[in-house]
Amino acid sequence: MKTKRRNIFIVLWLGATLVLMLISSVLGVADLNISKALQILLSKFPVVSQWIPQNYTVSEDFIVWQIRLPRIVLSVFAGAALSVCGAAYQSIFRNPLTDPYILGVSSGASLGASLAILFGLEHYLLGISGVALITALLTVFLIYRLASIGNRLHTATLLLSGISLTFLAAAIISFIIVIRQDKMDKIIFWTMGSFSSVNWSSTSIVIPFTLLGIIIVLSYAKELNILLTGSETARSLGVETEKVKKRLLFFSTVMIAFVVSTCGVIGFVGLVVPHMVRLITGADNRLVIPYSIFAGAIFLLLADTFARTVMQPAELPVGSITALIGAPFFIYLLYRAKKKL
Repeated sequence: MKTKRRNIFIVLWLGATLVLMLISSVLGVADLNISKALQILLSKFPVVSQWIPQNYTVSEDFIVWQIRLPRIVLSVFAGAALSVCGAAYQSIFRNPLTDPYILGVSSGASLGASLAILFGLEHYLLGISGVALITALLTVFLIYRLASIGNRLHTATLLLSGISLTFLAAAIISFIIVIRQDKMDKIIFWTMGSFSSVNWSSTSIVIPFTLLGIIIVLSYAKELNILLTGSETARSLGVETEKVKKRLLFFSTVMIAFVVSTCGVIGFVGLVVPHMVRLITGADNRLVIPYSIFAGAIFLLLADTFARTVMQPAELPVGSITALIGAPFFIYLLYRAKKKL
């Protein structure tokens, strides 16, 4: 019965996500309606395109399909990835304050993006996202090397390494901003998170890694529940704790590296959304993770839609929107936790 109810809720979440994506595709500077947006979207599928009336212009097709939809799709996948990683990290470290950026991946990506902007690599080689991805993955490798002791992954060293590299990267970025103030606006806007430069090319790179990471985390939901009881208890129950931690941390961190390298640093999604889901479902990761996928997707989709429409034609960094929403909610959670002490 519980499985059936969960599946019904997942179908409802999926339906709500798709509807919100369609609504978001018509919001913006250009005046469009849902009927035209739906026609444009369906016309891209050869099976049904011949039955779809084409009551839209070439420019409207370009706006929906090439400008708005890539960022809508990526915001959905990025929100899902951040939320799932947050839920996984909080179970692995048994710490509700842990989020996907605690290992310094976002700082590594930000450093790479800042260097790319500094040396004018926007239109060369792999661009800003490509350089950010390389430095993010190098950060992951360095942190794992620092935290590995033989075949074991020391979680305390992992966290300390991540924090240290975060401060180091922040110091270098600050130095870059000081010596090249003409690049300051672009660097700061990137580090605050934005989907403004997203296209189908970058989206198609991120989606496979995001899907793979989410599937792997979902497959370990039961083990994550057991890890909440502690490593010793988990081992006594037959869980290979070191192997599970390594796999989950590796795939989660790589997934975040791809997301951050494309859209910058978007905070509070992985920290707040899993908490919101737990208030509804409880602590069972077999429910928390599936619901976090859609809750995170919807949350970031709405935040990005608000960021690009509230001050149009100007655009706000989506990271500032998620922080404005997430920070007060998190303060409320801390206040509730304090009252229970």
